[in-house]
Amino acid sequence: MRPIRRGPSPRSGDFANYADAKPDLVSRLGSYCSYCERPILTNLAVEHIQAKADPKYAHLIGRWENFLLGCVNCNSSKLDKDVRPAKVLLPDRDNTFASFVYSPDGGVNPAPKLLPRQQELALATLELVGLAKSKPSTDSNGKMVALDRAAQRMEAWREAEYAKSDLDTGPSNDVLRNRIVALAKATGCFSIWMTVFAHDRDMKQRLIDAFPGTRDSGCFDSRTGDSVSPAPNPDNLPSGGKA
Repeated sequence: MRPIRRGPSPRSGDFANYADAKPDLVSRLGSYCSYCERPILTNLAVEHIQAKADPKYAHLIGRWENFLLGCVNCNSSKLDKDVRPAKVLLPDRDNTFASFVYSPDGGVNPAPKLLPRQQELALATLELVGLAKSKPSTDSNGKMVALDRAAQRMEAWREAEYAKSDLDTGPSNDVLRNRIVALAKATGCFSIWMTVFAHDRDMKQRLIDAFPGTRDSGCFDSRTGDSVSPAPNPDNLPSGGKA
């Protein structure tokens, strides 16, 4: 889960219509679901961290700090659940990249290195948006088909592995590296690309810079591209820096 910095609100007060925040959110975060990391070119919604349907959060319906971007799958899993920032890990205030590990089969799980309390938060986050329940689908010939989030992660992993193989066997130059970054942006799943290129410092830095809002999160070392934990939470958001 890609850590991001949304930054200060582009308006002095709340949004009268929360949908009006979408252009600024996309500009600052990219057209990606803030939870599953998939690129969503249509039907990407302004996502309320604390549900707009919950009466006790009615005062946050137009609040910039309560907005992320969400796909229909993550939003439908989250629905109107009571989200308390102290009980889950959130990409706008925690180092969610360091909190989860991704595997070639499309799996996503809490990182083994997390402390027991952080493990609980990571599991609660996966449950919140349903990232742990998706399974790859196959056609009648047994071929994997990217119909759900897990299958799309698996497909992104394959693309990243092919790109890494090209880089490992061919001439390493800016043209090829820039093409890989462009492919990563089109494919989405930032955390998978960072995992596959974990030992390539230059590629990590390029990926961090290519996905909007990532560098500004402060969750990656400016020299090595390595993960920095806990998150510095530069906007001092409530319950931030848990991981």
